[in-house]
Amino acid sequence: MYNPVKPYKDRILAEIRKTWSVPNVNIRADVYPVIRKRFSLAEVDHTDGIGTKGIYHWQKRTFKNAVLDALAMNLNDLALVRAIPYKLQNHIFVPCDDQLAIMAIIKALSQECQKRKIAITGGETSIQNTMIGMDISLSVSGFVSKPKANKFRVGDVLLGIKSNGLHSNGFTKVREIFGKTFVADFVKPTAIYLDNVLELDRKFDIHGMMHITGGAFTKLKSLLPGANARINGTHRLKPQPIFQTLREKGIPDKEMYQTFNCGIGFMFSTSEKEAKIIASRWPNIDIVGRVARGNGKVIIDSMFGDQTVEF
Repeated sequence: MYNPVKPYKDRILAEIRKTWSVPNVNIRADVYPVIRKRFSLAEVDHTDGIGTKGIYHWQKRTFKNAVLDALAMNLNDLALVRAIPYKLQNHIFVPCDDQLAIMAIIKALSQECQKRKIAITGGETSIQNTMIGMDISLSVSGFVSKPKANKFRVGDVLLGIKSNGLHSNGFTKVREIFGKTFVADFVKPTAIYLDNVLELDRKFDIHGMMHITGGAFTKLKSLLPGANARINGTHRLKPQPIFQTLREKGIPDKEMYQTFNCGIGFMFSTSEKEAKIIASRWPNIDIVGRVARGNGKVIIDSMFGDQTVEF
């Protein structure tokens, strides 16, 4: 039975306050947290959740993994503008008033935010008995010390960072294909790339970047002014077995590449000289293609056979 009084509210607030000892903001408790920033820089906000994947997390009670998914979907996108996250608000949706589940989610979020020096400045828990799963929606704020255009350049070399599986996209199609069958890959958390990307951006002249999520490789089209991106089929970031299984179950190559990351969770571009250095030093990064003059097309040599996919 849902208790609208939410008797566990004080325990939630205690977890949230654990995140307030951070370097970039000062927070004072009041009716709502009162925030004073310790910087004056350009800022960006981003909101995302875990979507259909939340059905599997709720079924298997993999709440920490769900939190990591929600963070990854926001932090990986913030990396595109070189943003350093400093605060967030959460909206948690669950199908019933399961206090153990709610507290597990809040504790996991608090722990992860403490690690990353992100303050939780508010949130809401919504009990919706029409749902069959859960969702965690986060709105994350970050600051940008050195804004930079996010575009591929003609002559750039494309690098990919290896994914660790499905991440948090394409699960509507996954449910359509697998039905009630469960595979452990369905609750594996999305890799978080932000720290690696910011490190690379400090050390090298990175030009364009893209988080391969919803829309998958079609998203690269937005980075191609007067250019084409060609992704080869010889790189070492091979699709994980779960993608091979989905392909074998009848999903065409083009749909695979517009729905799933197919082994590459993040892409960026730089000069050929720097690309070779990066690929030699980071084992989870490889050169996957090039940018040439063109009219905004993404051309992919499929890793699932001898087909070429074009968007």
